[in-house]
Amino acid sequence: MINDNLQNRKSVLIKMMIFVFVVFVCQLINLQIINKSYKESADSNAFLKKIKYPARGLIYDRNGKLLVYNKPAYDVMVVMKEVQEFDTLDFCRTMKIDKAKFHKLMKATKNRLGYSDYTPQQFIAGIDSVEVYAVLREKLSNFPGFHLQDRTLRGYRFPCAAHAFGSVGEVSKSDIEKDPYYIQGEYIGKNGVEKFYEKELRGVKGVEILMRDSRGRVKGSYENGALDIMPESGNNITLSLDIELQEYGEKLMQGKIGSIVAIEPATGEILALVSSPSFDPSVLVGQSRTENFNQLNSSALKPLLDRPLQARYPPGSTFKVVNSLIFQQEGIINEHTRYPCHGGFVAGGLRVGCHSHVSPLDLPHSLQHSCNAYYCYALRAMIDNNKYGSVQNALETWKDHIVSFGFGYKLGVDFPTENRGYIPNAEVYDKVYGKRGWRGLTIISIAIGQGEVISTPIQTANLAAIIANRGYWYTPHIVKKIQGGHIDSLYTRKRVTSVERRYFEPAVEGMELAVLGGTARIASLAADNIVVCGKTGTAQNPHGKDHSIFMAFAPKDNPKIAIAVFVENAGFGATWAGPIASLMMEKYLKKEIAPTRKYLEERMFNTSLMPLAAKH
Repeated sequence: MINDNLQNRKSVLIKMMIFVFVVFVCQLINLQIINKSYKESADSNAFLKKIKYPARGLIYDRNGKLLVYNKPAYDVMVVMKEVQEFDTLDFCRTMKIDKAKFHKLMKATKNRLGYSDYTPQQFIAGIDSVEVYAVLREKLSNFPGFHLQDRTLRGYRFPCAAHAFGSVGEVSKSDIEKDPYYIQGEYIGKNGVEKFYEKELRGVKGVEILMRDSRGRVKGSYENGALDIMPESGNNITLSLDIELQEYGEKLMQGKIGSIVAIEPATGEILALVSSPSFDPSVLVGQSRTENFNQLNSSALKPLLDRPLQARYPPGSTFKVVNSLIFQQEGIINEHTRYPCHGGFVAGGLRVGCHSHVSPLDLPHSLQHSCNAYYCYALRAMIDNNKYGSVQNALETWKDHIVSFGFGYKLGVDFPTENRGYIPNAEVYDKVYGKRGWRGLTIISIAIGQGEVISTPIQTANLAAIIANRGYWYTPHIVKKIQGGHIDSLYTRKRVTSVERRYFEPAVEGMELAVLGGTARIASLAADNIVVCGKTGTAQNPHGKDHSIFMAFAPKDNPKIAIAVFVENAGFGATWAGPIASLMMEKYLKKEIAPTRKYLEERMFNTSLMPLAAKH
C-alpha cells in the first residue's frame, strides 16, 4: 500500500516536471521563433538596420537624350520605441508643418500595414528641400527616435510625355501583397513605362547595419560594414519616343482634346504618344504629389486619361480602308468594281447619306472621295452572299479578318492601361434581332466605321502601319532597349494579316489619291517630294459635334512614319486632324516646317477648341 502511494507520487512528480519542461520549451519557441517582437527589441537595442535604396534606372529617348533622371531627396524615419520627450514645436518649425499635421502623421505612421515599435517607419516622405534637410540634420540629436533615410525622386528634362513616362508613388496595400519586395512607405511605378517596366527600373535594395550603445545612440558601422549589402541600380531604358516630335505634337494639340499616335511601321516602335490635355510630369513628384493628383483627377477635362490607349471612338471612314481589303480578299469586289452614289446609299427604305462627288467610282477612287455608298453596297453584297450559308457565317468571316488587323481586342502594347476596342459578332445581333431577324442592311453602319464598331487611337495608327507595310505589323511598343536585358519577343515577332499583299496596292493608291486630290488634300507634302497616303474620318458623337480623325503614312514607298490623329468635337477629319498629322510627318521626316506651310502650323498652335469641347 505504502509502495503504491510512493509510486503514485513519483508518477505525479514526473508528469509535473515534464509539463513544466514542455511549457518552458514552448515559451522559448514563442519568444525566439514565433513572437518576433523580443528579437526585434533586442536587435533594435544593439543595431540599426537602414535600407539602402538603389538608384532607379534612367530613361532616354531613341536619340540618346536623357528624359527621366534621379534627384536626391530623403525620408524622415522614426523608431517609435526610441521616441522620447522632445520639443515638438521646434520639430514642426524645422519641418515647416503645423502641430495638427505632426499628430496626424504620428497616427498615420502607427496605423500603417506592418507597423512595429522596434523597426524604422516612414514618417515624412520625399523631402527635397536643401534648406529643410540642412537644418534637420543639424538638429537631429534633439529629436530622439528620428533619423534620415537617403532617397531619390524622379526629375524630368522635358515637361511633356507625362502619360508615356508614368509616375512613381508610394506602394499600396495591394502592391505589398502582390510582391514581398516592398514594405510600407516605399515607392513603385504607378502607370506608364514606370509601372510596366517596374522590375527592370527599380534595382535591388541594400542594407547598412549600424551599432548602438547602451543608450541607443548610433556609434558607427557594425564590423566596419563587412555585413552591409550594397544596392544595385536599376536598368536604364531607351524609349522609342522622339522627344522633339513628342514636344511638337503636344504643342499642336494645346487647346484641343484628343490624341496623336505615331509609329515606325518597320518596327512597331512608337515615335510619339500625345494625349491632350496633359500636364507636366514633375507635378506628380514629392510632397505635392497627392494634392496635384487630386486636382488633375477632379478636372472635367480628364487630363489623367491616357487617350491614345484608353479613349474609344467609332473609327469612321478610316475603317473603309480595312473593309476594302477584306471585300477584295473575299472576292466581293476587285479594284475595278464600281458602285453608284447619288448623294448616298438607298435600299429597303434605308438611306445612308454621302457628300457630292462623281459617280460611279472604282475602289481607289471610292477611298479618294470617301464614298459611303460604295462600302454599304459592298458590305451588303458580302453579308447577304449565299456562299457563306448564312448571314452569321458571313459576319464571322468578316470579323476574323478585322481581328487580324488588331481590332476588337488589346494589341498588347507595353503599357498597363491599354483598352480594347470592340467588333460585334453574329451572337450580338442574334440576341438583338433574333437569328432570322437581321441581314446586311440591318448592320450597314459597320461598313463605314460606325454603329457597334469601336477602336482606340493606337489601333487606328496600327492600321496605318499595316497598310504602309502592305499586310504585316509588329505589336506597337514604346521601349526600344533595356540595359542588361532584352525586349519581349512579342514586340519583335512579325504578325501577318489574313489579307494577301496584292490587295493592298489599290488601297494604297486610293489613300494617295485622297491626299493628291481628294478629301485629304490638306495633308500633301508634294512640295517636299514626299508622297503621303492618308484617309480622313469623321466619327459620329451622340453627345455633341463629331470627332475629327485622320490616319496616314509617309513616304508611300519605304514608309518611315504611320500616324493617327483624333481631335474631339472638331468636325470633319480634314479640318483639324489632317493638318496636325501632316505637320507631324513633315517635322519627323524633314526636321522643320517649310516656310510655305508656316501659316498652317500657326493656325494649329494658336487655335483652341477646348471651350467648345468642354461645353459638349
